[in-house]
Amino acid sequence: MPLKVRIRRSRLLIAVATAVAAAVAVALIVALTVTTYDHTSPRAARDKASGSVAGSVDCRKAKCVALTFDGGPSPTTPKLLDILKQDDLHATFFVQGKGHIAKYPKILRRISDEGHEIGNHTWYHEVLTDIDVDDARRELTRTQDAIEKITGTRPILMRPPEGRTNRKVAKICQDLGLAQVLWSVTAKDYETTDSALITKRVLDQTHRDGIILLHDLHKGTVPAVPGIIKALKQRGYSIVTVSQLLAPAKPQPGMVYRP
Repeated sequence: MPLKVRIRRSRLLIAVATAVAAAVAVALIVALTVTTYDHTSPRAARDKASGSVAGSVDCRKAKCVALTFDGGPSPTTPKLLDILKQDDLHATFFVQGKGHIAKYPKILRRISDEGHEIGNHTWYHEVLTDIDVDDARRELTRTQDAIEKITGTRPILMRPPEGRTNRKVAKICQDLGLAQVLWSVTAKDYETTDSALITKRVLDQTHRDGIILLHDLHKGTVPAVPGIIKALKQRGYSIVTVSQLLAPAKPQPGMVYRP
C-alpha cells in the first residue's frame, strides 16, 4: 500500500477514534449527571393495589381521566367551581401560596368545602430542582401550613413547578408526606386566550388514565371547561380527581405519578 494512502488511513482512524472517545465521554457525563427518581403510572399503581374503591367511580373498570388545575385560587376560580358543581364533578386543585392562598383564602375554603381535592404547588412557584434543600422544603412546608390553617386538612399531593423534580425533591416530599403528580395533557393555556384552541388541545391529547393540566387563572381556560367536560363525557370518560384515578392505591409520599 502506498505511503500516502497509509498516512490518510491512519489519520482517518485517529479521527474516528477521537470522535468515538468524545461521544463516550459525553454519554458518561450525562449518565452521571441525569437524576432519576421513582415513578409509576396511575394504572400501574392500581394494578398493584387491592381492596375496594370508595365512591361511585372505579377506574379499574371505568374509562377515567383526572382533571387538575394549577396556580390558583384566583378571581376566576369561583366561576370554575360553579361549572364543576353544575356538572356534579370534582377536580384536583394544586394551589400556590403567594398571591393566591394568601390573597384568596375564602376561595380556597370553598374549594375544600365543595369536596375538591387540594394539592400543594409551592409558595413562590420556585423550580425546586434549582434551589437548595432548605429553600425547597420551605416552599412546600409554608404552603402546607397555609392550606391546613384555612381548610383543616394537610395535602398529600403536590405538583412541582414546571414538572421538574429529582431525588432531592422526592426525598423532601417523602419527608413531608407528599406524592408528586405530573400530567399527560397540557393545553399550554398560559400562552393563549383562545378557548376553542384550549379545548382542542385537551381533547387531542386525552386518553384513558390521563391527567389533564389546566390553569384556572388564565383568561381563556375557564370558558373552555364546559366544552371540555361535555366532549369528554360524550367520549365515555369519567372525570375524577387524582386520588380517585389511583384508587384503590394510596398516593405514596415521594413517588412521582405520571401517565
